[in-house]
Amino acid sequence: MKEADTAKVTLGQYLASIRTDRKMTLRQVEEGTGKDVSNAYLSQLENGHIKEPSPHILYSLAELYGVDYASLMEMAGYLTPSKSRTDAQRHGRVATFAEHNLNAEEEAELMRYLQFIRSRKPHGDKS
Repeated sequence: MKEADTAKVTLGQYLASIRTDRKMTLRQVEEGTGKDVSNAYLSQLENGHIKEPSPHILYSLAELYGVDYASLMEMAGYLTPSKSRTDAQRHGRVATFAEHNLNAEEEAELMRYLQFIRSRKPHGDKS
């Protein structure tokens, strides 16, 4: 396995970044999914302690976050990656750096940096 393959964004990291992007707390997700996904379960999922959540959990999160269910199923290992989707489509919208042909390690590093930047903003800051 190449080094870049080991640096791919995990399902947990991706879900955490989406939740942060939506400015939702773990408890808000629990309420938003009608308690299909408990805040404790989501925390374990985001932290990598749960690697293969059920398709039902993934569906609830996809619906709440407005992301592609099939993409979550791929990340969890239930589906093989679709050859018809381009790399720019893998996050449900055109990726900001799609034209730069980022490798998996670079993409993972950008996701970590984005989480770092967002964690530094005051809670009420909309910028």
